Amino acid sequence: YQYLSRYKRKEDLDHFFFIPEKTEGTDKECLKVLLEFCGRHNPSWTELSNFTHFLNFQLSKCEKSVFCGPAVGGDFQGF
Repeated sequence: YQYLSRYKRKEDLDHFFFIPEKTEGTDKECLKVLLEFCGRHNPSWTELSNFTHFLNFQLSKCEKSVFCGPAVGGDFQGF
C-alpha cells in the first residue's frame, strides 16, 4: 500500500523504502488502492492475496538490488 499510494500520487519512489512498522491509511483506503492496481475486475480474495504477495516479493527484491538503489544515481532513474 505504501508504494502504490505514493505511485498513485506521482511521488518519487527512487528514494522510498518500505517501513513495516509504519501504518498508513485506513483499511478502506488500502483495499481501494489494492483493488485499483490489482488488474482484475471484481477480484476474489485469493486473487487479491496473490497480487499483494507477488507485489511484496518483487518490491522487496527491488529494494535489495544494487541496480535500483539511490547510489546508482540518474542512470536508472525510475527503474
